Amino acid sequence: MAYTVSLAGKTAIVTGSTSGIGLGIARELAGAGADVVLNSYTDDAADHALAEEIARDHGVTARYIQADMSDPDQCRALIEKSGACDILVNNAGIQHVAPVEQFPAAKWDAIIAINLSSAFHTTAAALPMMREAGWGRIVNVASAHGLTASPYKAAYVAAKHGIMGLTKTVALETAEEPITSNAICPGYVLTPLVEAQIPDTMAEYDMDRETVIREVMLKRQPSKDFATVEQMGGTAIFLCSDAAAQITGTSISVDGGWTAL
Repeated sequence: MAYTVSLAGKTAIVTGSTSGIGLGIARELAGAGADVVLNSYTDDAADHALAEEIARDHGVTARYIQADMSDPDQCRALIEKSGACDILVNNAGIQHVAPVEQFPAAKWDAIIAINLSSAFHTTAAALPMMREAGWGRIVNVASAHGLTASPYKAAYVAAKHGIMGLTKTVALETAEEPITSNAICPGYVLTPLVEAQIPDTMAEYDMDRETVIREVMLKRQPSKDFATVEQMGGTAIFLCSDAAAQITGTSISVDGGWTAL
């Protein structure tokens, strides 16, 4: 049996999706025919212009809805305002790096709220919609740090490990329904934010671009190559396809071999 992927008639909500991985996933979902809802906390003209661009490029409905993913009520309101949710991609996230004893409590609270708790709230609001529609896909953007750890990233690692647990729990609760819950675990992805860090890192280590990427930024990524936002989107598309209907409660690592070590 040949599987084709058409998400026409489906509504996909992608949190934290006006840049980077989230935007890449939203664009790929729209390319497969899904109507998309973009999200961030900023609510400026550029956010709405992105939605208009996606709608124009792919012939789908695309909207932007502002929501602060650190606020449980706004997380749930995002789903409700969308009116439908067939595909939920929990992508919103922030980072802070510091030793545990120096880690600011406020940063810990913010990272846990945005990177982990938001996914609980959006999922809880989306599941009734998926059940009513008789179909659903939950794709949580975790990280290689959901499967392993690094020093100085206590809150991020804890949140991403928590996302893995939430993914599995939701999968078990929906196992007899046409709803799946999975996670994507990226390694280092070449986003605009990462690209902007390269010149400063070159200066800090007095290395050329290729060397600083291979020896510093991708030190733990055996492929020595960044993943792309398009690859993240393609993985999400696969998890939404009929071919992945029996894949639930697990993760797909897109990390160049990082977690094989």
